[in-house]
Amino acid sequence: MSATDASLLDLPSAESTTRTVDGVDLHVVTAGDPEDPLVVLLHGFPDFWWGWHHQLPALVEAGYRVLVPDQRGYNLSDKPEGLSAYRMGRLSADVAGLIDTEGRDSAHVVGHDWGAAVAWDLALRRPGVVDRLGICNVPHPTVFERTLRSNPRQLLAATTRQDS
Repeated sequence: MSATDASLLDLPSAESTTRTVDGVDLHVVTAGDPEDPLVVLLHGFPDFWWGWHHQLPALVEAGYRVLVPDQRGYNLSDKPEGLSAYRMGRLSADVAGLIDTEGRDSAHVVGHDWGAAVAWDLALRRPGVVDRLGICNVPHPTVFERTLRSNPRQLLAATTRQDS
């Protein structure tokens, strides 16, 4: 594939593949025994699958099958034109489709940053697809919306880049 695929990992079972979901080719890195329980790890912005490279070996060693996609628009995955291609429902449907490509009805889903927002959406829209949900660095969508509506400083922070 390229210098940003699974060849970066020192993990014998890791491989890069492309899965077509909703007409979009998504690059995924998988590792572990295909019969083990499935964990899907979703990266944040502006990362790609590599953001989870430290967790992959530990999860495989713990007995999990791990699937880490480059979400649509990132790294080696397709970059469809138009904003409608990136609506939250489409992004969470991509994850459900990826779980299906593993021959599974559900998976443990963990998201960080933007990936956490997608994971929340998946759990709310399709709760049967999410066996367990892990969220890093993003509040529940209801709390987030309420905070944005009631706190102008938080709204400003959420819509502008904050440099240290």
